[in-house]
Amino acid sequence: MKIKILIAALISAAMLFNCDLADAAKRKGGKKQDDRAYWVSQLVRIVNPVFENLSQNTLRQNMPVETPDGLNTGNSRKNVTHLEALGRAFCGIAPWLNLGPDSTPEGQERARMIDLVVKSIQNAVNPESPDYMRFDGPGGQPLVDAAFFAHGLLRSKDVIWPALDKTTQERIVKEFKASRKIKASMSNWLMFSAIIEAALLEFTGEYDPAPVDKAFTMHKQWYKGDGWYGDGANFHLDYYNSYVIQPMLLDVSAVMKAHNQKWGDFYEVELTRIVRYADQQERLISPEGTYPVLGRSSGYRFGCFQVLSQVSLIEKLPEHISPAQVRCALTAVMKRQLVPETFDKDGWLTLGLCGHQPSIADRYVSTGSCYLCTFIFLPLGLPADNPFWTSPAEQWSSQKAWSGQPVVADHSIR
Repeated sequence: MKIKILIAALISAAMLFNCDLADAAKRKGGKKQDDRAYWVSQLVRIVNPVFENLSQNTLRQNMPVETPDGLNTGNSRKNVTHLEALGRAFCGIAPWLNLGPDSTPEGQERARMIDLVVKSIQNAVNPESPDYMRFDGPGGQPLVDAAFFAHGLLRSKDVIWPALDKTTQERIVKEFKASRKIKASMSNWLMFSAIIEAALLEFTGEYDPAPVDKAFTMHKQWYKGDGWYGDGANFHLDYYNSYVIQPMLLDVSAVMKAHNQKWGDFYEVELTRIVRYADQQERLISPEGTYPVLGRSSGYRFGCFQVLSQVSLIEKLPEHISPAQVRCALTAVMKRQLVPETFDKDGWLTLGLCGHQPSIADRYVSTGSCYLCTFIFLPLGLPADNPFWTSPAEQWSSQKAWSGQPVVADHSIR
């Protein structure tokens, strides 16, 4: 038994080196790249094709539209996939952009991306642009990605919104209001309408409180306990608490609280629940950097860790979980999933979980959908000198547990 524990400890210690790019040991020259540099490089690698093309009005021209039934087959997703790519890529990169430019190499790269994002948004809401994107159709899907776009605006409100010209701001407001014609189903979709109204409140001072009231009333009823909400009245063992429900509940209630509106007092309730869910997410990451593949939308890859990333961003991790162990766990996950087949020959994301696996994609998934994976990168909104980035590498919970080290016992909440 002692030998087994020793072997497990050695394996776990070796994996700890995989926490940074420096993990791979002593490369020639002995210089190592830190985790933050790795995260920035991978985020930029993922979103660059979206924003470089959209900023030049060539997104529709150049972005592939892969669907589970084949490539560019006339599937209806071609009418909505471009807004998916914009809304999701923007939502994930927004906290990093919100740091603004500075004189460091990273700050200069951020300045480049800010410029691309601003131009992309201008083109997306310009009716004369070949890449113009309607928020009111066709079908219901645009409501989803108008909401992710709204969430991105809220997450980058100090930098991106002020950088947009008045005409673009007015067009965004018009598109948000047009999205009201799409009626959300009795599911996590209620949060999409709610966050659009929250963005309108934040940026115009006016909003329709009815969708917010409905979303919070129903999710309050759908709470199942121990940090989990139903997706509608029923419980689903998937990652929609992280993809949509809890991040939007927290951020919409934060806007309501800041503007002294109804449901602002729900912020503290949701904060307790999202922290508990983040605790669970950290425990789900195996010693090898894998995690359970459960429920629909598995093709969103590591975007399923949005809650753990968001709780890290707002610096509300439970006391027994250090920022460093989250950084190391999430880095390990990225390295397991960012295999060469994750990208096509032109750098666009492919359908799949770990590589190119179209069979795992649900019928509503296409190329643009995949950019929800960027939601894991939210902690890049923390400055480079934050302990999340500067603290020495640490093992995460499952590494400790499976190498015989002390681990804090897990307990549920109401």
